[in-house]
Amino acid sequence: MPRNRGGSGKEYLIEFIVQGAYVRVCAIDPETGVEAVSVGAASATKDELSRLAVRKLEYVLAKRRGDSPSDDEEPSGGTFA
Repeated sequence: MPRNRGGSGKEYLIEFIVQGAYVRVCAIDPETGVEAVSVGAASATKDELSRLAVRKLEYVLAKRRGDSPSDDEEPSGGTFA
């Protein structure tokens, strides 16, 4: 699993699983074990898919901390086409 740095500068574990025309991308925070899963088109780049999953993970982590993420930070349903 490659590591990816999110907007916060933290490193996250990223897992890609190809399922036909789609890719399931799981971003994991190694410190807390929290995961966020996104699904995108297999034609998308790994960078695009990684950014989507990390953005969703950072949103989930913020919610768990009690931060109130702004509406523009909310992930768009976890899909990328």
